[in-house]
Amino acid sequence: MNGAEILDIGRDGIWTLLIVSGPLMIVGLVVGVAIALFQALTQIQEMTLVFIPKIIAIFLTLIVSLPFMGSALGGYMGRIAQHIVGG
Repeated sequence: MNGAEILDIGRDGIWTLLIVSGPLMIVGLVVGVAIALFQALTQIQEMTLVFIPKIIAIFLTLIVSLPFMGSALGGYMGRIAQHIVGG
């Protein structure tokens, strides 16, 4: 295995990581911005107000996107296994 193949595996791993974590991060960002806007409009400056809605939203997104995440990670593992078998 040469350096180019190792870089391809690393790039594929980073791309898979971004695809798998992307939906959760986007939902966390959107919920955080929405609650920050709500806090700014109502002048409620409670620091812990963000955590519960964000945790619930991320958990629901995780439940919904879990099959997609599993297939993406399974595909990545299949590609790694093919590299291992191929030598």
